[in-house]
Amino acid sequence: MSLPPNDITPFQQRRARLLARMRAQGGGIAVLPTAPAAMRNRDAEHPYRHDSDFYYLSGFIEPEAWLVLIAGADDRSLLFCRPRHPEQEIWEGLRWGPEAAAERFGFDDAHSIETLDQVLPDLLLDQPALYAPMGLDDTRGKQMRGWLAAARGRARAGRRAPEQWRDLGVALAEMRLIKDPDEIAAMRRAARISAGAHARAMRAARPGMHEYELEAELLYEFRRHGAQAPAYGSIVAAGANACVLHYPAGDAVMKDGDLVLIDAGCEFDSYAADITRTFPVNGRYSGPQRALYDLTVAAQEAAAQVTRPGRSFNDGHLAALRVLAQGLIDEKLLEGSLDGVLESGAYSRFYMHRTGHWLGLDVHDAGDYREPGPIGEERPWRMLQPGMVLTIEPGLYVRPADDVPARFWDIGIRTEDDALVTDTGCELLTRGVPVDAREIEALMRE
Repeated sequence: MSLPPNDITPFQQRRARLLARMRAQGGGIAVLPTAPAAMRNRDAEHPYRHDSDFYYLSGFIEPEAWLVLIAGADDRSLLFCRPRHPEQEIWEGLRWGPEAAAERFGFDDAHSIETLDQVLPDLLLDQPALYAPMGLDDTRGKQMRGWLAAARGRARAGRRAPEQWRDLGVALAEMRLIKDPDEIAAMRRAARISAGAHARAMRAARPGMHEYELEAELLYEFRRHGAQAPAYGSIVAAGANACVLHYPAGDAVMKDGDLVLIDAGCEFDSYAADITRTFPVNGRYSGPQRALYDLTVAAQEAAAQVTRPGRSFNDGHLAALRVLAQGLIDEKLLEGSLDGVLESGAYSRFYMHRTGHWLGLDVHDAGDYREPGPIGEERPWRMLQPGMVLTIEPGLYVRPADDVPARFWDIGIRTEDDALVTDTGCELLTRGVPVDAREIEALMRE
């Protein structure tokens, strides 16, 4: 039987907040499926991972489940899930079943998933609006349209189907932007485990190892401390491979004098960590490597200084850009004035991504990066608030070119930490692994 959260109160509170939002807009019914199971090949499935929005509201992690919330004079929360099945449970493990699930997860009622097509059309009747995810897959989208058609077929009996379809993801994205204490606790644990894994990889690294061997060190540390899975495909990139932004851990051999870039984090109780560190395989940065590494760390520090309430999401990116651009000029990798390089975008040759993203149940978490406003109008960047969590991850990537000094060729560097916005600034949750070059070298000598 899947283990529920120790405390289901936060999930009940989130459902109540969503229902209050729906009532404020005139009421209606919200219908949300969890993720389907996916086949890997033949009769083997990929490891199952529930839908993040579904988990955020329910805490329920079994497949084949739907959540229904009805906002009105009497709010109701319903779960549709798999019934108990003794024979299948021999092979797949115990199921909660509707009766036990309703009690344990705090729903008003629960039904067998086998009754969904019969019950949903009736629940839709006389509801002013349907809140559901946009872009459902073909199977579940067809199912949803079938329920609406069945509800519309009751028109001659004086009943009405919902007249509006509103994107449930919009409301949930706004809610998920601000993490509650339980979410922050899970993210702290994910950050701590992930930082330990990076430190383990630093201690293990040596010339002659394959990238996949360092990936194995990460995965071992994740699981031995209780993480359920990697939060995303780990990047372990040695030498020139570090200049490929989404390079997966491969079979390249790490050579004496190479840097290795590791971008990896675990998922703990459904919440992600996301850390990147870049370190020398032989334990000592060369002069050019150290120059660009220190520059990247300085850019991250500049971004962290402006990651605070009252500043915008984009301010950190702009602060990092100024440091990186000036450093590239100082190292003769770019020519011109700082303002000229920033205005022309010449820096993008070496730094082509933004400095961060939201983090939470998804590694690129839900939430708009700009303030709400009318479609088609220019909207200001989102202002940071306590409880938001984002990454701060500047980088530099120098590929061989005629106008680039050879000593900088094939250097790829990124430094990434997870930042919790606090009342007075931000807390870097992932500093359990060092970022200072001297501290990294000292760790690697252990």
